[in-house]
Amino acid sequence: MDQVLKIHTKDNVIVALSDLEKKSIVCHDGQEFVMVDSVRAKHKFATKDLSIGDDIIMYGVIVGVAIQPIKRGGGITVGNIKHKANHYNFSEVGKVSCWQAPNTNKWKNKTFDGYYREDGSVGTQNIWLVMPLVFCENRNILVIKKTMEECLGYATSSKYRLDMHKLMNGYKQGKTESEILNSDIILSAEKAKDNRLFKNVDGLKFITQNIGCGETRQDSKALCNLLAGYMTNPNVAGATILSLGCQNAQESIFMKAVKDRIPNYERPIYVLEQQKSISEKDFIAEAVKKTFVGLMETNRNVRKPASVSKIILGLECGGSDGFSGISANPVTGHCSDLIVGLGGRVILAEFPELNGVEQELINRCSTKEMANKFGTLMAAYKKRAEESGSGFHANPSPGNIKDGLITDAIKSAGAAKKGGTSPINQVLDYTERATEKGLSLLCTPGNDVESTTGIAASGANLILFTTGLGTPTGNPVVPVIKVSSNSHLYNRMGDILDFNAGTVIEGTNSIQQCGEALLDLIIEVASGRIQTKAMSLGQDDFIPWRRGISL
Repeated sequence: MDQVLKIHTKDNVIVALSDLEKKSIVCHDGQEFVMVDSVRAKHKFATKDLSIGDDIIMYGVIVGVAIQPIKRGGGITVGNIKHKANHYNFSEVGKVSCWQAPNTNKWKNKTFDGYYREDGSVGTQNIWLVMPLVFCENRNILVIKKTMEECLGYATSSKYRLDMHKLMNGYKQGKTESEILNSDIILSAEKAKDNRLFKNVDGLKFITQNIGCGETRQDSKALCNLLAGYMTNPNVAGATILSLGCQNAQESIFMKAVKDRIPNYERPIYVLEQQKSISEKDFIAEAVKKTFVGLMETNRNVRKPASVSKIILGLECGGSDGFSGISANPVTGHCSDLIVGLGGRVILAEFPELNGVEQELINRCSTKEMANKFGTLMAAYKKRAEESGSGFHANPSPGNIKDGLITDAIKSAGAAKKGGTSPINQVLDYTERATEKGLSLLCTPGNDVESTTGIAASGANLILFTTGLGTPTGNPVVPVIKVSSNSHLYNRMGDILDFNAGTVIEGTNSIQQCGEALLDLIIEVASGRIQTKAMSLGQDDFIPWRRGISL
């Protein structure tokens, strides 16, 4: 394993792959560096003397500026640099129009087993949703959940279930106390799944949320668009929707958003309005019955072979570290390029974490209009952040900084690697649907759950989520595959992680090898043969992005 890595020939900093002691001598590319400071793994040191005002270059782009003199071999810290990002222009749009996809022959005839929908999309899951148009209905959602989830075999709060029905039936059949005590009532999660009444329904999911009224009309409409995105996601078979009746997020707005996305939408949607009900118990009973009928219909759909081109891959990172941008993210990027090369779709989100690499992304946009839309969305987001008294510079968390991502531009330059190298064929504002093959950019926050919530609404049927520090984040309707940037994390938190890209750091595997292995895992998850850790743990995170204020 090498001690250090220089990512780009233009860089004036080098990444420590292992801890480097003060006064130790480090060799790289025929040069010797005497360490002025101790530099921990994942952090960086200067390749030459830097003066105040000198740019810090990493990944071949500006990622900061020196605010103190830094000696050759000196560590890069929050005390001696601050955030700075490249300026950008629109003079070289379409620069990668002659992009060459990686070799995809291995997967050309590969298929995954999925659920076909009326618009030609294919789900990797077959989910029935129960969700509210407004926060007033959250309690009712939870009552329905308590009534139905465990009874129908969809509870995921533990690795096993205790079969009370077996004891009750034994008692009814007149079994003795001794026979009852000798009964085996422990059901593994897999056994409980096998015992489900609805074998072809992968999940009965209950979503709660905290808006729908009292906010700006724009946010209410955005919520309706978001929920419509879930209804039209390939993984969703139908839904029970609870409405109070008087809220801003009206049923008519929601249903119009569904039809705008898929005019020939055929999946069942049952909308129940509480202010039209006779009583609370009748309202709940009706919702339970309609949900059960919906499950009956959902169960008629079965998995069938589908082309890998039907995969719509969302990309996310969270709890990133100084290795994310040189292992997990480029591995994900190579996998993304393979998906694009096979005719699939990829969605790269988190606009605050593309700050500093706008020029590269603009150059990759297929059209000038697309590039302009990206620039406009980035500028508007940046302006709103600064008006709130903050800015993109404040994006890195304490954990990011502690593990080497000390400016937003450093974090962004590594995060953008998830999107690979292909041309950008669509630029989407929050809740807009990915309809074009190839790579799309989606405007979401860097907040993990707000972003994954938005990615699912834009149509992703799988999400790759890279992490260097570890995070349990999941999604109610889309499998989230966690990719670890380092083996230490993977070995320590393997109960919430799915794939180890740390072998790239160790030199055991190349980025290409790991990217190909990751695609193989994607196909298994898409076919329902492997459950992600987030799915097994029932990590169903859902937070709408609220851009406005309460009124």
